[in-house]
Amino acid sequence: QVQLVESGGGLVQAGDSLRLSCAASGRTFSNYAMGWFRQAPGKERQFIAGISGGAGNTYYTASVKGRFTISGDNARNTLFLQMNSLKPEDTAAYYCAAKFTRATWAVFTTTREYDYWGQGTQVTVSS
Repeated sequence: QVQLVESGGGLVQAGDSLRLSCAASGRTFSNYAMGWFRQAPGKERQFIAGISGGAGNTYYTASVKGRFTISGDNARNTLFLQMNSLKPEDTAAYYCAAKFTRATWAVFTTTREYDYWGQGTQVTVSS
């Protein structure tokens, strides 16, 4: 029911910034928790950042805390990931995900908990 499309990836140098977007269609963000994940070649898809459905609570994995910021524009049904001070180890395909939930305070951190996924956008950080 929910379609997610990521954009904003690209090739940047270490220390640069990127802002990823995830456009949602089909339903509003109401009753949906959202998250960002990334997957490097040969590795599992890993949680990066999440935001609750209604309360605005956020949670970040330790490796990006202080550098990345997750946010949403509910009026435009768009999720953002602001990435600052990028490092080569941030290189990966980045995916947004949505989970239907009535727990408006909750943030979800595992792939199995999410219902919908985007196609991903590639971020490559050179040294």
